[in-house]
Amino acid sequence: MPAILTLGCCSTPDKKEHLLARILSIDYGRKRTGLAVTDPLQLIAGGLVTVPTSELFEWLKSYTQREAVERIVIGEPRQMNGEASENMGRVQQFVNRWRNAVPDIPIELFDERFTSVLAHQAMIDGGLKKKARQNKALVDEISATIILEDYLRSRTCPFS
Repeated sequence: MPAILTLGCCSTPDKKEHLLARILSIDYGRKRTGLAVTDPLQLIAGGLVTVPTSELFEWLKSYTQREAVERIVIGEPRQMNGEASENMGRVQQFVNRWRNAVPDIPIELFDERFTSVLAHQAMIDGGLKKKARQNKALVDEISATIILEDYLRSRTCPFS
């Protein structure tokens, strides 16, 4: 039986118990997909891995069988003017496939604008050399982490 933790303010009024489960985020790309995940208390986001997009669906199914995942957050690719980017069709196909195959784990879209720019800046700020900053898999993983951090910040849960 999974461990149960009462989280007080983060609970809905009619549901005070919260299963310890992670939130997973996806920076979906045509060739590669970066993944990040929270700790079971959903306080800290960290990079997980970058996988070939062609293997993503099976990788996620396997991961969610091993780890308790409450929900998946996938980057919503939008242009600066708010219109869908060219990758949106592929993302929406993946979202629909996941919802049909694994309805028990919700998947939701979350704005991913600027995540690649922020990922590169984080790499520079972290002191990574130019060669390391050219590692696209690392950029994708950091982008997924930024999506997840932004998602966690967007949830309203004032600790009082």
